[in-house]
Amino acid sequence: MGRPKKPLLSTQLIADAAMELIESGAPFGVNAIARRLGVNPSSLYHHVAGREEIIELVRGRLAERYSLEGKGDDWLEFIAYAVRTQRRMYAEHPLLVPLIVETTITDAATIRWYDELATRLADEGIPEGDVLAIVAVVDAFAIGFGLDLAGPDVVWHPQSETTTLARAVAAAPTGRARADQAFEIGLEFLLTGLRARFPHLTAGAPASS
Repeated sequence: MGRPKKPLLSTQLIADAAMELIESGAPFGVNAIARRLGVNPSSLYHHVAGREEIIELVRGRLAERYSLEGKGDDWLEFIAYAVRTQRRMYAEHPLLVPLIVETTITDAATIRWYDELATRLADEGIPEGDVLAIVAVVDAFAIGFGLDLAGPDVVWHPQSETTTLARAVAAAPTGRARADQAFEIGLEFLLTGLRARFPHLTAGAPASS
């Protein structure tokens, strides 16, 4: 019996095809993924329940690729590393952001990613009532600065050179340097705020890039 001309469908192949489709800028959906794989849409439903599950598969691939495992001894160093890691992830995959922020997180690898962050916070003594809020802050912070890094070199282009904003743009670095400067200032604000909110905990320095 001869080999099949195409590899059998799997969740891995579906996730890879979905990621390629999204990052190409093409419209995303079950039918589009099926066309990319050269199969009927009904074939996909033997492996996934639908669009949201496919998005979760993609999210899981990212969680595995941008791991937090074993990083940072100090809790603030760990938060800094988590923010830097997520920022890089969102900057490298900006077209994925609108999709992964619209679905509830259920993927096991992604849940482990966030659980590792939550566990580090709880083990340090952060009250459980504050843990999820800090996780959400880290996520939102990283998404914003990740998209900023993925954005154009020139973000603000005032029509008049006499405005305060125009002078600020002229005085600031451009491109990656501007995005990195804003990120480092923001990260300093975030870590300083956490130190101030939990002064009884051991303070640490931000992790290096």
